[in-house]
Amino acid sequence: MAIPSYDEMLEKAYKEIPSDLIINKERFEIPRVRGHIEGNKTVISNFFQITKTLNRDPKHLLKFLQRELATPATIQNELLILGSKISAAKINAKIEEYAKLFVICPECGKPDTSLIREKGVLMIKCHACGAKHPVKAKL
Repeated sequence: MAIPSYDEMLEKAYKEIPSDLIINKERFEIPRVRGHIEGNKTVISNFFQITKTLNRDPKHLLKFLQRELATPATIQNELLILGSKISAAKINAKIEEYAKLFVICPECGKPDTSLIREKGVLMIKCHACGAKHPVKAKL
C-alpha cells in the first residue's frame, strides 16, 4: 500500500471537516445601530457596544458623527442622543465610513489598530502587520 502524499492527506482532511466547524474568515463585523426616534431626536442604545467593537474612544466617534450628520449629540446614561431624526441606515453608513478612515489598516485590511500621534500627525498603527499610516481625515 502506497503512502499518500502530504497534499492528498491535506485534501482528505479538508473534506472530513464538519461543515458546522468551518469558520467565516471575516471576523470583524460592526454592530448595527439599535435605537428609536423620540420626538425630534434619535436615541441610540448600543453606542458603547459599537465603540468597544471598533476599539475607539466614544468621544472620538461622537465627534465624527456630529460632524458628518450635522447634528448636535450628547451621551446620557449609556445612550447616544442625536439632536434630529436620522435613519438607522444613514448612521450605519457613517459608522462604516468611520471604520474605513480610523480603524481598518490600509495595508492589510485588519481592524487590529490604534490611533497614535507622531509629530502632531494622527496615525493608524496596525498591531497585525506593524504598518503606520497617516489618517486622511481631519476631526
